[in-house]
Amino acid sequence: MIDKTVPTLEAAVAGIEDGATVLVGGFGPSGAPTELIEALLAQGARELTIVSNHAGNGETGLAALLAAGRVRKIVCSYPRHKDSYVFDRLYQARRIELELVPQGTLAERMRAAGAGIPAFYTPTGYGTALAEGKETRVIDGRACVLEHALHGDVALVRADRADRWGNLVYRKAARNFGPVMATAARLAIAQAREIVALGALDPEAIVTPGLFVARVWQMPAARSAAAA
Repeated sequence: MIDKTVPTLEAAVAGIEDGATVLVGGFGPSGAPTELIEALLAQGARELTIVSNHAGNGETGLAALLAAGRVRKIVCSYPRHKDSYVFDRLYQARRIELELVPQGTLAERMRAAGAGIPAFYTPTGYGTALAEGKETRVIDGRACVLEHALHGDVALVRADRADRWGNLVYRKAARNFGPVMATAARLAIAQAREIVALGALDPEAIVTPGLFVARVWQMPAARSAAAA
């Protein structure tokens, strides 16, 4: 019997190794797998490369992981905003490496990884510092930059509903990077507001098939209500 559910957060993040590349879903707080990030902090893995839309807010979630010195490098689109002071402090002290990637390119690099596409050309970033050292070519009269697929060892995503096979449905904008991250990682771990019986999810509404998901943890009712 296939059952990908795990009873605890500790079980969900077990085995994540030092030096792992971790893809973390969310657009700001929307769709952020906060509990899984907290569990990763407690688990203790170090020298991580984090791939995310941003570099953390305030002192919780990703910011807490950075503040604890667990992250060697962050790959993101929006490293600085009004409450990214943890990242700012580390970056100014040269204690963290940054790879800045335009948001659409970031998503496409992960989608390419999941689709088995090793690299692709995009006009985004051509003629800027982001294209330095990268291969370029002109395609149909438009200058483009070669970008490589972005693979992860682990993906942490938040879904709205799941079943024990790992099929996932997301809630509105919380969908954001979760689907492409789940396909781009060797080990995709999801937290879900609700785990339902097999057959309860409309097959036409499933966004991430269970094929791509290894572990699913159900959020406690109180946390699920707060996150809704």
